[in-house]
Amino acid sequence: VQLQASGGGLVQAGGSLRLSCAASGRTISRDAVAWFRQAPGMERNFVAGINRSGGKIYATDSMKGRFTISRDTAKNTVYLQMDSLRPDDTAVYYCAAGPSVISSNVRNRNAYAYWGLGTQVTVSS
Repeated sequence: VQLQASGGGLVQAGGSLRLSCAASGRTISRDAVAWFRQAPGMERNFVAGINRSGGKIYATDSMKGRFTISRDTAKNTVYLQMDSLRPDDTAVYYCAAGPSVISSNVRNRNAYAYWGLGTQVTVSS
């Protein structure tokens, strides 16, 4: 499976971006999928995910209110809609997929078998 993340860019605080993660090689419709982000000098942290049953999970209540993760099985693509962006959302965003990720492990970056290369999101104040 190859994952290609796109949609990052430079946006002002309060703006929106939609990240896309297109998968190729096989369908990921039954995989757990997630977005992580990594700021300079920081660890790669969980942002949002969809477990194998379709349940959506967000890292914080703030992200739950501003971000929306979704998938289009026909396009084999996962999205992250990000609204009300803040400067502390600045990071490289990575998508991940895994056929064997159990629900309790969706937040665990070590549980995912496949990763995209990342897309830079920069939010200016």
